[in-house]
Amino acid sequence: MTMLKVPVLIVGGGGAGLTASMTLSSLGVDHLLVSAFPGTSILPKAHVLNQRAMEIFTEVGVADAIYERSTPAENMRATGWYAGMAGDHEAYGRTLGHLEAWGAGYTDPDYIAASACRTCNLPQIRLEPLLRAHAEQRNPGKVRFHHELTALEDGADGVTATILDKDRNERFQVKARYLLAADGGRTVGKMVGVGMSGPRDIMKMVSVHMTADLSPWLHDDDVLIRWLVNPAYGGSFASGVLVSMGPDHWGTKSEEWVFHMKYATDSADAMKDEKVLERMRTTLGVKDLEATVHKISTWVMEGVIADRFRKGNIFFVGDAAHRHPPTGGLGLTSAVHDVYNLCWKLSLVLAGKAGDGLLDTYEAERKPVDQANIDCSIGNAMNHFKIDQALNLSEDKTQEQNWAELLPLWDESLPRSAEKRHALNAAIASQTMEFHHHNVEFGYRYHSTAVIDDSSPAYVPLDPIRLYEPSTKPGHPLPHAFVEMQGERVALASLVGSGQFLVIAGEEGGAWVQAARQLAQAKGLPIKAFTLGLADSDYIDVRMAWLKNRAISPKGVVIVRPDRYIAFRSLGESADPRSTLTQAFQSILSAP
Repeated sequence: MTMLKVPVLIVGGGGAGLTASMTLSSLGVDHLLVSAFPGTSILPKAHVLNQRAMEIFTEVGVADAIYERSTPAENMRATGWYAGMAGDHEAYGRTLGHLEAWGAGYTDPDYIAASACRTCNLPQIRLEPLLRAHAEQRNPGKVRFHHELTALEDGADGVTATILDKDRNERFQVKARYLLAADGGRTVGKMVGVGMSGPRDIMKMVSVHMTADLSPWLHDDDVLIRWLVNPAYGGSFASGVLVSMGPDHWGTKSEEWVFHMKYATDSADAMKDEKVLERMRTTLGVKDLEATVHKISTWVMEGVIADRFRKGNIFFVGDAAHRHPPTGGLGLTSAVHDVYNLCWKLSLVLAGKAGDGLLDTYEAERKPVDQANIDCSIGNAMNHFKIDQALNLSEDKTQEQNWAELLPLWDESLPRSAEKRHALNAAIASQTMEFHHHNVEFGYRYHSTAVIDDSSPAYVPLDPIRLYEPSTKPGHPLPHAFVEMQGERVALASLVGSGQFLVIAGEEGGAWVQAARQLAQAKGLPIKAFTLGLADSDYIDVRMAWLKNRAISPKGVVIVRPDRYIAFRSLGESADPRSTLTQAFQSILSAP
C-alpha cells in the first residue's frame, strides 16, 4: 500500500477535527484529516458558540464567516417559558417567564468586559461546512472526507493507520507521529481499548428538524430557546423545547425549527416517525400544521468521559473524550477548547522546543474541566424540573388540573397567586446556572506542570458557575483589555497567535522584556515581549482595564501561553530576570 507520512493525523471531520486542522495550519504543522462520512453533519445539533470559542475562531480566521451567518444578537438575548404554543384555552401561548441568556446579545457588562468577541449561535449543520471550507483552504488536499480508518497500530515512534478511500475503494497507510481521535468515540477508542465512563440513560429525547411558519403563534423576537410548558402534557421536557434555526430570518420568523420532546426510555412510539409527528402537532396545538420535516433523530442524554485523554501517541478530543447533555451549550465549545489546548503543545514538541511531558498536561488540564462541564450540563437539565415543581404541574394530572395551577399566575384574585408567582420567579432565576454560566464557559482554570504556582492565595469564586472574575493568577485566562500602539487599538488577546507566548511586563519592567527577547533568540522560542501600562510603555492601557486586573506592580511580569492562559507571574522585579524566565519556560515546556 501507498504510505503517506505526516506529523499529525486527525480522525474525524466534525467540530473538533476541523478546528484542530485549522489550528494546526495556523501553527504551520503538516497534517492529514480523514472522516468516514461523505460530508459534514446533517443534523442541527449544537448551536451556541461561547466567547472563548469565538476567540479561537477569530484567531484561525473563520469568525467573520460565522458571525455573518449566525443569529443576530437581538434574536438571541433571552430564553422564555410559555404555556404551550396554541390551543383551545385562552391562555395558550402566554408568557410564564423570560430570562437573559449568554450575555443578552452582548449587552451584559460582564460579557462585554470579558472579551472582544460576543457569544453567537449557528447550528452545526451550517457551522461545519464553513469550518470545512476554511480547513480545506488552509490545508489543500489533506482534508479528506469519505475516508475511513480501518486499522491502527501505535508504536514508540508514532502511529501507523490504514485508511480506506471509500470513493475509490482503495486503501493506503499513514505514518504519523501523533493521532487526534475526533471521531465521536466511534472507532479509535475501541481499537486501542479506551472506554468511557459515566451515566448513560439520563433521558430519551426525540428531535424534529423542520421548516414551518410558526410566526402566527409566537411573540418575543429576542428569544432563542422556547420552553413550551403545555398543561396537556404537564412539564418542560414532557411538553417540548422549540429552538429557532434560521437560516435567513430569526426570532418568531425563523424558517426552520428544531422541536425536542422527552420520551420514556422504553417508548416504542419514539421510534415511529408518524407517532412523533402526531405528538409534535398535538403538543404545539396546531394539528394541521404544515411542516416540511428534514430529519427526525432519537438520542439519549448521557454524561460520559473517556477513561484516558491520552494513550501513547493518541489523544482523544471532543465527543471522543466526553459527551454530555446539550443544556448550556457546552459540548461543541468544549471540543473547540480541547484542540486549542492541545495543538500548540503538539507544535512545540514536534519542533523540538518542548519535552513530551508538555503533552501530558493536555489530560491534566482538560479532563477536570470537561468533567465539570458534564456535571454542569446534567445539572442544567435536571434544574428545569424546578419550573414544573414551582408551577405544581404533573404528567399525572389532567389538563384541567394543570390549567388550574397556572391561572393564578395571571389572576391575582385566585388563592396563592402571589406565592405562585414568587415561586416561579425563583425557579426561573435558578436557570441562570445554564444561561449565565460565565465562569464555567469562560473562566475555567488549569492546573498542571505547564502552570507555575506563584503561592498567592487560592482562588475562591464569588459564584463558581455564574460569575467570571478576571485574574492574572497562574492558571487563569488572560483578562481582556483594549490596548494601543502608535494609535492602533487592538484587543490584548489578539496579540496571542500562531503559537506565540506573550511576556507582558509593567511600565517599569523593561528588564523583563529585554531578557525575554534574548531568551527567544537564544532558544528559538516564539515569544513576543512588551511593556504595558499607562505611560512610557510599548502598549498603552487606554481604558485601564489591564490595570484593574493585572495584580503585578509596574516592575512585575506575566507569561501568557499560546492558548491565552497565564503560565507564570512575578508581582515585582527579579534580580536576574533572564534566569527567572529561563527556569519558568523550562518548567512550562517540560524542557530538558
